[in-house]
Amino acid sequence: MKQENRHNTGGGAGNGTQNGSHAREAILEAVRRARLPAVPLPAIAGVRDACTGDPVSRFMVSAKVAAAAVQIVETGSVETAVRERFPEGASIATTSAAWSFDRMDARTDAHTMAQLDVLVCPGELGVAENGAVWLGESGMGPRAAPFLTQHLVLVLDRSAIVSDMHAAYDRLDVAREGYGVFVAGPSKTADIEQTLVIGAHGPRSLTVLLTQAARFKSVTI
Repeated sequence: MKQENRHNTGGGAGNGTQNGSHAREAILEAVRRARLPAVPLPAIAGVRDACTGDPVSRFMVSAKVAAAAVQIVETGSVETAVRERFPEGASIATTSAAWSFDRMDARTDAHTMAQLDVLVCPGELGVAENGAVWLGESGMGPRAAPFLTQHLVLVLDRSAIVSDMHAAYDRLDVAREGYGVFVAGPSKTADIEQTLVIGAHGPRSLTVLLTQAARFKSVTI
């Protein structure tokens, strides 16, 4: 009789599966019933109205707070500004054909990227609210490159600066490319004993070069 009970489990297994299915459906139904009512998105007009003043000046202040350096340069002086900022023996590369530094593309080996001192990329959009620059996949080359280089330089047109993140998302087409990031300041962490460390898991510095017409004077903060 004991052997009979031990091996006669066909019905028990079926009942277990059926009971498990009922339990799962009961749980899912309970979750559906507990769903919170939909809440309309808050109005953002007040947020935008609060972002007043010259967006370029506000961007420069916000970027400095995020520990980035910002320099306004003439459009044709990007290479000179980069070499002056990183003078001796620096290994400099770029993801754009606009400048004559060593070219980096999707085929570049990760070990080569890790040995890079400076990477120069074209930024697409700047945000005055927080000093962030949107860097799309087409501008960064290999996805790992902006994170493996020691120093990152983003070149941004002054006219591409918007007031806040709401305006940034209004302008961005995030579905156009497979990847993109907002970059604000160098890599920072304070996980260990609440001590701020710069460059722990990314670039040690971020420089934003704001390009402008030659009639304006170069400014650095």
